[in-house]
Amino acid sequence: MSRDVTPFHVAFDEADLTDLKDRLARTRWPEPETVDDWSQGVPLAYLKELAEHWRTGYDWRPAEARLNALPQFRTEIDGLGVHFLHVRSPHPDALPLLLSHGWPGSVVEFLDLIQPLTHPEDPADAFHVVCPSLPGFAFSDKPSAPGWTVERTAAAWAELMARLGYDRYAAHGVDWGSFLTGILGETDAAHLAGIHLAMPFARPPQEQVALDDRDLAGLAALKEFQQHEGGYSVIQATRPQTLGYGLTDSPVAQLAWMAEKYWAWSDHDGDLEKLIPRDTLLDCVTLAWLCRTGASSARIYWESHNKMALAPVHVPAALAVFPKDARMPRAWCEARFTDLRRWTDHESGGHFPALEQPELLMDELRSFFRTVR
Repeated sequence: MSRDVTPFHVAFDEADLTDLKDRLARTRWPEPETVDDWSQGVPLAYLKELAEHWRTGYDWRPAEARLNALPQFRTEIDGLGVHFLHVRSPHPDALPLLLSHGWPGSVVEFLDLIQPLTHPEDPADAFHVVCPSLPGFAFSDKPSAPGWTVERTAAAWAELMARLGYDRYAAHGVDWGSFLTGILGETDAAHLAGIHLAMPFARPPQEQVALDDRDLAGLAALKEFQQHEGGYSVIQATRPQTLGYGLTDSPVAQLAWMAEKYWAWSDHDGDLEKLIPRDTLLDCVTLAWLCRTGASSARIYWESHNKMALAPVHVPAALAVFPKDARMPRAWCEARFTDLRRWTDHESGGHFPALEQPELLMDELRSFFRTVR
């Protein structure tokens, strides 16, 4: 296995973009939903409008240029090619910061954070940013055999940080990246200054603990989510290959599968595009489409959904909870994260804080990691 770290450049052929537009033009649409809301899925009128903009008004090349303006690399870890952004701060004492995305995300979610994190006004807030693509996502390899669990990915990320020469680093994660970052806190504690999680999860402690109204409301919301929103996870955890045929062959299927989650999991007033611009949403979808990751990105659910131990974490931790995201009882999280330094119940925000509230997230990262540098 080579330990080489080689530069990477994004360059999709124009033929790929022409093919995308051609497929969009030939979409075979279903009849409209029989309700006047999103309870049956993405409304037909909204998706038709979004798909037409994708075909006639959207340009992928600016997103490609944004990615190529940042140092990108690939390296082989545990037999898998891993893609990552590695943007060093000009401040030599900057703290290395590992950013981990989830599904249906990608490194695109973090692009607005990188410049202010690496080039802050106060050098004391500077970070060297490392942002990898999960196995099966974007420009990382698609695993060809089972076994790429979240635990194995966390071990690969620890190896990546060591390979880059970082003996001590901080880590932040969302969605699957939150689980991954928690596992790093379990397994790579000797090298972690601290971890920051959005959407922390924990199991009930063995001893009985008191739950307040917010805790009980969070558990009720999780139950409601599984009943009415959890179908995607069941499909991806059981039949990701079958799902992948449609997502890889039909751009509208890929668009609907992802756009529904950005709409449902973000904290908006009914108009998602006030919060996440239409072209930013399409940047995320287009990357998945061009990289053909409909099946490979879904397999993380087949590998790890409801299968993680969620063992105790003893490194300094900060947990951020947003009202449109999952909320575990605080007492449960305190039992798992034994050195919990910061818990924040935000008044607004959802599952994609780097896209929805980048300034708030940057402030959280700066203020917490300033205490553990």
